[in-house]
Amino acid sequence: MSAALGALATAACLTGAAAPAAQPPARMSAVGGVRLGLTGVQSALLPGAPAVPADISALSWMVSDDGSGAVLAAKNAHWPLPPASTLKTLFADTVLPRLPANATRRVTDADLAGMGQGSSQVGVVSGQTYKVSDLWLGVFLRSGNDAVHVLAAMNGGVPATVADMQAEARKLGANDTRVVTPDGYDEPGQVSSAYDLTLFARAGLENPDFARYCSTAVAEFPGGPSTRGRPFEIDNTDRLLSGIDGVSRYPGLIGVKNGYTTNAGNTLVVGARRGGRTILVTLMNPQSGQYDAVYNEARQLLDWGFAAESRLRPVGSLDAVVPAVASRAPAVRKAPARPSVTADADAGPGPVGWSGAVGAVVLAAVAGTVLVLRRRRLRSLRG
Repeated sequence: MSAALGALATAACLTGAAAPAAQPPARMSAVGGVRLGLTGVQSALLPGAPAVPADISALSWMVSDDGSGAVLAAKNAHWPLPPASTLKTLFADTVLPRLPANATRRVTDADLAGMGQGSSQVGVVSGQTYKVSDLWLGVFLRSGNDAVHVLAAMNGGVPATVADMQAEARKLGANDTRVVTPDGYDEPGQVSSAYDLTLFARAGLENPDFARYCSTAVAEFPGGPSTRGRPFEIDNTDRLLSGIDGVSRYPGLIGVKNGYTTNAGNTLVVGARRGGRTILVTLMNPQSGQYDAVYNEARQLLDWGFAAESRLRPVGSLDAVVPAVASRAPAVRKAPARPSVTADADAGPGPVGWSGAVGAVVLAAVAGTVLVLRRRRLRSLRG
């Protein structure tokens, strides 16, 4: 059953979107560090460090430390490529904070309209009422485009959600990303990069709801007429997390999201914790042709990241263009001088602290006193 559902969830999306170029652009963005804009593998190993795995076939990949924001190694980190369902991480960053988990929606045909042919679906039924929390499980576990469209409808519709996602990407410093659909379905012009997808995952993991959904391996989803209303089991299509279809679970894995479309190939963003550290790995479109290549290559890069982290120099940073998110491990990630980004996409700058407010008042008073004294001096000179 899980294998059949997995095939459904990773069904090819046949559209007019162009396949990615065979080579990365001659000039790529240098956001996060000059070396991240270069082509080919980038690493700076110190003596005794294990070599970067040589058989990683993904067109683009990146290994980074979630706590410090250090990019440990990368290949074509800023190559804009079709992201497939890994773009749902940006959808969640954008929409999840706006909708209460216990809110409900009675689904209409209009909510489900516009899904691409062959879209992966979790089994949302028009006319049935769903909780927002159930819909998010459908998004993260089954990569359900039907659940995405219902949540987008609750956010004001697909066009509004696409615009919101694009704005959120810019806020996070993800300049390689162009959003056309909220679900990652292949469309001309829709691209992201290993760097940007890592930013989306890192920001999402700061939201406890995001972290809980993306780390869920198995859950129950509300049933419809075909199940006589009985809930049915759904497995996470990220096989490193769920351990289904012949792929062993990776120890300490915490999510985040996998994807597949015709033009994107397999894409994957994963995070794992070990010894107080969290390593993030992003891969886009492995070329080896081997079964489960995206999972095997992710496993190798995670192992390497944990083994090599203290024996290398970073080749870039996730904090280079946006304020660092509040640390889950304050001893590792230093508090930024600028206001920190929160998981709430709608939140503006936080209230000024008490000491800051007092300081502002004092400065204003001093400035006013100086201005009065200057005016009195001018009047005495003129008189």
